[in-house]
Amino acid sequence: MQRMGLPLGRASDEALLSGLATGDPEIAVAFVRRFQRVVFGVAIAVIGDSQLAEDIAQQTFERAWRHAQIYDSRRGSVKTWLTTIAHNLAIDAVRARRSRPVAPEDLDALLDIVTDTPEQHAIADETAVRIRTAVADLPRDQARALVMAGIYGMTGQQIAEFERIPLGTAKSRIRSAMGKLRAALEAEERRP
Repeated sequence: MQRMGLPLGRASDEALLSGLATGDPEIAVAFVRRFQRVVFGVAIAVIGDSQLAEDIAQQTFERAWRHAQIYDSRRGSVKTWLTTIAHNLAIDAVRARRSRPVAPEDLDALLDIVTDTPEQHAIADETAVRIRTAVADLPRDQARALVMAGIYGMTGQQIAEFERIPLGTAKSRIRSAMGKLRAALEAEERRP
């Protein structure tokens, strides 16, 4: 990119990601510098441990390098893609830290709980339909904020930037959506 007359700092996110797949160290450095704060920010927000957050950030960039060729801009920006990777890795790390060994005599009971059955699939499908319906009933701006936060793992700040709204508005939309969603699901559970 720089060789073609365009400084790396001014290259688009997609161009840097494409260059990352080539293995060029200059492009890799430019890519990491551009996104290191946001990736580390996501990791530290989820984990709360700066050392582990640094590890998560490094894993995020390694994964981006390995999977750069499969990035699809139709599914979101490079920044969203990276923050999703960081969020998922951080959640996995939190889960791994919380895991406790299971006594061998408790394994049978645990297997009965987690084994997929047709009944569990039906319950999961029914729950998914209820949640989708409740989200669809939310005001559009609140539903968007909820999906960005809950599914894409975006922070309030990222949502504010993406939607071009104040941070307080983004947080209010998320909070209002969560409250309405909770109320709708609780009301449905109380119905006979």
